[in-house]
Amino acid sequence: MTAAMPRQPSKKAAKSGEARFDAAYYERYYGNKRTRVHDARKVGALATGVTGLLAWWEAPLRTVLDVGAGVGHWGAWFARNMPKVKVRSTELSSHACERYGHEQRDISRWRDKERFDLVVCQGVLPYLDDDACAAAIDNLAAMTGGFLYLEAITKEDLDEVCDVDLTDVAVHGRPASFYEARLRRGLVKVGAGLWARKDGPTLFYALEHLR
Repeated sequence: MTAAMPRQPSKKAAKSGEARFDAAYYERYYGNKRTRVHDARKVGALATGVTGLLAWWEAPLRTVLDVGAGVGHWGAWFARNMPKVKVRSTELSSHACERYGHEQRDISRWRDKERFDLVVCQGVLPYLDDDACAAAIDNLAAMTGGFLYLEAITKEDLDEVCDVDLTDVAVHGRPASFYEARLRRGLVKVGAGLWARKDGPTLFYALEHLR
């Protein structure tokens, strides 16, 4: 989201624990039409693009892990459009888990033995401190069997891109290099938020990925 006149974001650090993500938080950023960040239509357009690229690369898509699933837009899209795909959703928020049926997991502490064809992590990592964020990236990479779609607001985004009237800017504003350095240990950047497992079966044209 691009603001016409970007303002400096708040320097307040993110609250620790899951208490922050209560009913009021979800109403502010997901329920209220005037203040919400994304709606089902917007996330649906993103899901269409991500799955379209996987189809272009002829990558298998049988299992999805949605980390920080929020109100469940990704899961709802798959249920409507690709019902044979098995979607597993997790959340830190007890409110979201109770209301939307997610597993309650802390991605900085949890790692499943299963690998998923697509892991989705949208808007989660900036809420974590550096140590927890680094652990979360390791866990996400370990569970990525094919592709990871990652959205994480960076310092550069807070300074230049985000509309601070809509975006929750009480996050850890780390530079993009923090994320990329850790992601590149096991993943290849293919653009538009998508990362592919280095030892995965998908082959890319030279200009489709960053070396």
